[in-house]
Amino acid sequence: MSSLFTLDQQAVRVIRADTKQQILADLAACFASVYALDGDTVIDGIEEREKLGSTGFGRGVAIPHARIDGLERPVAAFFRLTDPVEFASADGMPVDCVFGLLSPSQAGASHLQALAAISRLMRDERMHERLVAAPDAEALYGLLVNVIDRDAA
Repeated sequence: MSSLFTLDQQAVRVIRADTKQQILADLAACFASVYALDGDTVIDGIEEREKLGSTGFGRGVAIPHARIDGLERPVAAFFRLTDPVEFASADGMPVDCVFGLLSPSQAGASHLQALAAISRLMRDERMHERLVAAPDAEALYGLLVNVIDRDAA
C-alpha cells in the first residue's frame, strides 16, 4: 500500500473535534502544513466531494478524499478522535477514525486503488480496535506503517 500513497508521521494525529466541519477543517490544515499544500484548495476539494455524499464509511470510520492540483502522488492523513463525532455515515454511527486522502487532479485509477486499500485496512475490525486503543499518535503511526508495509510486500 505504501506504493499507493504517502503517509507522513506528522499527518497522524489524535484530535478533539465536535463537528464534522471541524474535522474537515483540521484535516485540510494538516494536509496544508505537512505536505505544503494550499489550505483553501484542500478544504474546497474535500467539501466539494462531501457534497456528493458523506464519506462516512460506516463502523466508526470516515474517509474524506479529493483530487486536487499541485500533487505529484497521493498523500494521506489519519486522525483518531478523542470522542466519536456525527459524520452523516451510511450506518448512522459516529466516527472515531478519519483517514484522509488527496490525489493529483488527473489521478483516476491510482486514486481509486488508494481508496480501496484504505477501505480494506479500515474494514479490518481488529485493526480498528487497535487504532482506537492506541495511546498516542506515535503508536497510531507504528500500527499503520506496520500494516501498510506488510500489505505492500
